[in-house]
Formats: sequence, structure tokens, C-alpha cells
Amino acid sequence: MEWLEAPLFRVGNSAITAGALLMVLVSLILLYWLAALARRLIVRALQRTPMDIGAREAIGTLVRYLVFFFGGLAIIQSAGIDLTALSVFAGALGVGIGFGLQNIASNFISGLILLIERPVKVGDRVVVNNIDGKVVQIGTRATTIITNDNIAIVVPNSMLIQEPVINWTRDDPRVRFKIPIGVAYGSDLRLVEKLLYEVAESHPDVLADPPPAVRLMAFGESAVEFELRVWSTTLVHQRGKLISELNFAIYDKFKEYGIEIPYPKRDLYLREGKVQVQIDSASLPASASGYNTESAGGIHRERGLEGTTGAD
Repeated sequence: MEWLEAPLFRVGNSAITAGALLMVLVSLILLYWLAALARRLIVRALQRTPMDIGAREAIGTLVRYLVFFFGGLAIIQSAGIDLTALSVFAGALGVGIGFGLQNIASNFISGLILLIERPVKVGDRVVVNNIDGKVVQIGTRATTIITNDNIAIVVPNSMLIQEPVINWTRDDPRVRFKIPIGVAYGSDLRLVEKLLYEVAESHPDVLADPPPAVRLMAFGESAVEFELRVWSTTLVHQRGKLISELNFAIYDKFKEYGIEIPYPKRDLYLREGKVQVQIDSASLPASASGYNTESAGGIHRERGLEGTTGAD
């Protein structure tokens, strides 16, 4: 077809024809597919090595970039386009990227840093800017994080470089969990300690090394406050499940041995047959029925309730 050979425009000493442009377009589409295929093959081949999933994904993505970059150069050269004639255009494009596309360029460079330096990798549990989830993909512009609600959140790569990031599993998959427990005054504290150890050691997802620990943290207003500390690797991505299962087990164990889990208590003072209750006066309406609206220091006297007890 003659129209495929007709020159459309010139780049330096090269005449660009419709056929050349069509060949470049088709070749780039095939190259994109081949680059993606190369990535999948590399990741699959590396599964036989001791590399973790994050390292495999990083290498596969870098291979894809390299295949597409060098393949694109070869396609343009084979189409008869002189790349040296594009130096002025490339300079103008660089200025445009520097000003108009700086965010995209920043995210792209940040993506390369993530893949090479690997402060965050695929499979990590991270918290960034109140986003808590598992990293499932690191792309050229953004990283995809899946939350426990199965919601995919796309985070710009630059955020993972510039913002503080909590990485729960970067170097060591073991994570410590802390479960606070309060028991009533008068309880056998050594028995409480023993029962908490039994609960932790009987849970299949709690590690024996490092071992669980029980700490008596404080003597609170209404309870003696303990803290159970356990380590796990299997439920790092389901922290709520592990804490819930341990709390259920603690409740059942305490119930079996008669250990009371207290609740906050308030003291009522009887004076002249009436009840005095400490109440925040700002929360009590002036027209409340049965109450004297005159107060001093937040103390209200309830009328007509002799011989009964009031509640706050």
C-alpha cells in the first residue's frame, strides 16, 4: 500500500511514514505484553529460591521495567527514527516533567526506591497515615494496601518515602501483643499470674520463644491491673482475632476459678436520711423532676427518697 510508505513528517534526517508509526505502535503493545510475561516468569522461577515474596516481586518488577525500556529503544531504532534528533524534544520533556509532572516523577522515583531499598515490600503489614493493611502490590506510581475489611487503598509511593511508616514485619515476622486485664482487690494475684500463663501457653498461635510474659502494672482505682504479653507470627495480619480469642479464654479461666473482673464503683453518702450522689451539675437539666436545682460543688440532694438509694 502506497499510503503506508508516504512520509508524514521528518525527525532530523529521518522521514517518518505511516507504516513506521503503525509498526512502532504494534511493537510497543507486544513489548508491553512480553514485559509483563517476563515479570511473571521471573517471579515464578524465584519461588524455588529462599527469597521472600517481597524480594521476588521487586526483582520481577525491575525486570519488567528494563525489558520495556531497552525494548522500546530497539523498536524506535528499527523503525528508522534517529534518537539523536530527539535530544531537544527530550530536554523539553524533562523540563515539563520537572514542573508540570513533578508529582508523577516523584512517585515514580519513590517506587524505584521502594523496589531497590525495600523499606516496604509486598507482604508487609504497614500503618501509614492511619491506613492499616497488607501491601499486595508496588507499582510505578502507587502502592496497593489491602485492609482487614478487604478494601484496597491505593497509596502514592512518595507517601511511603516521606511519611513515617510503621512496618510490623520488615525484618522479623514476630510481633508482640499486649492484653490488659483487671482483677478485683482481694484476688489471689499469684493464681491470676498462673492462669494467664496457662491461657497464653495453650493458644496455638502464641509463640513459645520468645515466651509469654505476665506483668503486674498498677494498683488502679477499681482493680489490680495486669498485662499479658504474647508473641505471634501467624496472626500478625489478624491482631483483633488473636486478642479476642485470648480475652475469651481469660474470661472462661477466671470464671472457672472464681476470679472477679471488677467494674468501676462509686461511693454514695447518706446524710439525714437523704442520698447524696456526685454528679456533674452541667449535665443535669435545671427542670429535672424531683431534684433541687440549688447545688454547691456539684452535689445535688434528691428529695422525697428517704430510705431509698439513688443512682448516678
